[in-house]
Amino acid sequence: RRVVGVTSGRVGASGARRVVVASAGLHTTTYTPLWARLNGVPRRVSLPVIMATNARAMSSLPEHIVVTMPALSPTMTQGTIVSWSVSPGDEVSAGDQLGEIETDKATMSFDSTEDGYVAKLLVDEGTADISLGSPVLVLCEEASDVEAFADFVAAVAPTEAAPAPTEAPAPVPAASPTLAPTSAPATPRASGDRVFASPLAKRMASEVGIPLAVMTGTGGNGRVTKADVLAFKAALDAAPAQPTASSSAPASGAYTDIDLTNMRKTIAKRLMESKQTIPHYYLTVDVNMDNVVAIRKKLNEIADGKYKLSVNDFIIKASALAMKHVPEVNSSWQGDFIRQYSTVDVCVAVSTDEGLITPIVKNAHAQGLSSISSSVKDLATRARDGTLAPEEFMGGTFTISNLGMFGISNFSAIVNPPQSCILAVGTTERIVVPDATSDNGLGVSEMLSCTLSCDHRVVDGAVGAQWLKHFRNYLENPMSMIL
Repeated sequence: RRVVGVTSGRVGASGARRVVVASAGLHTTTYTPLWARLNGVPRRVSLPVIMATNARAMSSLPEHIVVTMPALSPTMTQGTIVSWSVSPGDEVSAGDQLGEIETDKATMSFDSTEDGYVAKLLVDEGTADISLGSPVLVLCEEASDVEAFADFVAAVAPTEAAPAPTEAPAPVPAASPTLAPTSAPATPRASGDRVFASPLAKRMASEVGIPLAVMTGTGGNGRVTKADVLAFKAALDAAPAQPTASSSAPASGAYTDIDLTNMRKTIAKRLMESKQTIPHYYLTVDVNMDNVVAIRKKLNEIADGKYKLSVNDFIIKASALAMKHVPEVNSSWQGDFIRQYSTVDVCVAVSTDEGLITPIVKNAHAQGLSSISSSVKDLATRARDGTLAPEEFMGGTFTISNLGMFGISNFSAIVNPPQSCILAVGTTERIVVPDATSDNGLGVSEMLSCTLSCDHRVVDGAVGAQWLKHFRNYLENPMSMIL
């Protein structure tokens, strides 16, 4: 191998530094992605991001490079070409958008890292499940070289030839099972009739789930024996299977099968993994929001249009400050150790057409309410537009999921691994509560129900309870968040 050159700059949206090495006419790229450097990943990552074909090794074609599917997120293994922004013959420069790729997290811009002309698009728009490193387009140096690639086919790794199919023997019609008279289901006994059976027959029938009442016993006085159970089970096993509801069309009504997006596949995989591997437990607390409602109204009145605070902004701020009192909640499970974070990066669940995404309000404990409000609005808008950068939605130390705007009183959320906790927030409701200052001893307050889902490997019940105590204190005394 020989080093052809070292370049700096971005590879796609991953922002990698790369070193190009030539070997037998094939250029490969070894790089450290930006997401790895930003998140402190100590190792280098080697992926075939760009393969450049040596013109001297393939003299029949002009100088060109074959651009492959890039890794646009650390968990991405395949992607979908949503759309192309270029066509064959177009001139592109480093940084120009080539198209859009749907990753396991979001739809992201696919940018060029080279100058040149688009010689051929190797993958059609809408092609799904393209593995990392698979060729997607060709760039050449001169516009006059584009026509030479009209019939270009990217080289693929040789695969072992599949064995030639052998002609299957003609199926032999299966004989219809004939049940012995002694094993055939008998006419159901009248309710209350006693069934006589040996102890062994009773145990065997219970283990295989066959009611004794459906069998005719061959023992003395119609007693069901071991042989009767075995014969009946053999007859059932030999009988042809009946079609299930899932294998036949529905009895009535129509339906539509919806293809899974990469994001939906990832959501399903991660949430299934979370529920199967994380020992969840749940703590619920009711919070009096009268003071938050009052101070929010006053602050919005004097904002003069510069900001508009929501109840969720106060919840984010209270959550972040409570972390400083109970840092154990601001931790993550790392397999053989627990990582405790010194900053609080709060993920806010945002619903999009493609699924749920959690943009991050970074350093929420150090931000003011107006700053948090602006950040959440900007992140939510760009999340729905699909324009978030990977570092804006990957990571975080704590998550808040708020369904109050849909009128949900309370619910339990699933922990977002490797985080240890997630807070589920319901709607604010006017509820009658004890009030010592009123004549009848009762009053009406704005109450909010919040449920903290915890990973018991990291956060014990008493620790979670302490966090909720501080969280509630901040919301019931919102002026303390300003101090």
